[in-house]
Amino acid sequence: MNPGRSGSPPVTHLALPKRPARPPPGEAARARRQWPLWPPPPVTRGFDELPHPYAAGHRGVDLAAAVGQQVLAAADGTVVFAGTVAGRGVVSVDHAGGLRTTYQPLLPTVAAGDRVTAGQPVGTVVAGHDGCPEQVAACLHWGLRRGEEYLDPLHLVLASPTLRLKPWHR
Repeated sequence: MNPGRSGSPPVTHLALPKRPARPPPGEAARARRQWPLWPPPPVTRGFDELPHPYAAGHRGVDLAAAVGQQVLAAADGTVVFAGTVAGRGVVSVDHAGGLRTTYQPLLPTVAAGDRVTAGQPVGTVVAGHDGCPEQVAACLHWGLRRGEEYLDPLHLVLASPTLRLKPWHR
């Protein structure tokens, strides 16, 4: 755990299935949801489930990245912000269902009002994300909201386990 920070300790390595270097053509468009970095990166810090909306904590996930790596739209949507906040490049995209994803720090390659599709580049990663582990070149902070409620963005890309009931034989 980082001294002076509340919430859960950072997740240093998330086991992910082996994937090709790039998604097969059309995969992202069919799925309509995808990782903002490809191939799927390790999560360096997870989402904090908070007891109330004003509690201190981490309202997104940090993903290990390389400086200059393309940041991809996680789903189809419209760019509502592409610019600088507190000296860092930020892109926010509105999606169906009242969802909004946010990516930072990056150098935006889109502008407010642009329509994007899942997997389309929206910027490139830059160094300078606070809390990025020293052994990682750069981190992308990926956030998700529905209205004013912050959600764990990993729910967009990690499949929920499927429960199957088996016949019961005596």
